[in-house]
Amino acid sequence: MKAIVIGATGLIGTELVKQLLADAAFESVKVLVRKSTGVKAAQLEEVLVDFDRLAASADELKGDILFSTLGTTLKTAGSKERQYEIDYGMQFNSAKFARENGVPKLVLLSSASANARSSIFYSKMKGELDEAVEKLAFEKVAIIRPSMLVGNRKEFRLSEKIFTPLMYTFTWIPGLHKYRPIRDKVVAKAIINAAKKQQEVYKIYELGTIFKLAGE
Repeated sequence: MKAIVIGATGLIGTELVKQLLADAAFESVKVLVRKSTGVKAAQLEEVLVDFDRLAASADELKGDILFSTLGTTLKTAGSKERQYEIDYGMQFNSAKFARENGVPKLVLLSSASANARSSIFYSKMKGELDEAVEKLAFEKVAIIRPSMLVGNRKEFRLSEKIFTPLMYTFTWIPGLHKYRPIRDKVVAKAIINAAKKQQEVYKIYELGTIFKLAGE
């Protein structure tokens, strides 16, 4: 398979690319990035793009499957409007161009809190994207909804440092189990297995299913 990845420099994207390059099922891995990942591999192709002007690079979104793991924080984005442009707009446009180019499969990294009818900005944004990509008529769409992510991020996130240990402690409480922290390696493995094994046209993978999909 020929994989395309956006969001390749983030926590999950970095681990995903690493696992894709080690998986014989993927003959090539194309990453669309703002700046180089620094990774060197024979089957890896890096394409530098301006996601604000993605139409200029639309022809690069060709292959067998698009892995979409792009995202940012409100702090990094600077405003809700900018975060929406990145987390929703850039991912939706990438998926749209990929589908127009004949890409049959999409695996989208979402969030455990995703809900298009939520009053919470982040949850609503994620839920809206989950529903929007379903309408793009991919042959298969996998929506991955992990909880708090654990791994070696390139940037420091104080909220994760504070709340991750607490979530490990309190996930036995009814209603909180779906927010149990999950490691980047587990999520990346589940993403790849969803790409390989999913039979349904559209499927949402919640936390418990993600662990099972990764064989954990």
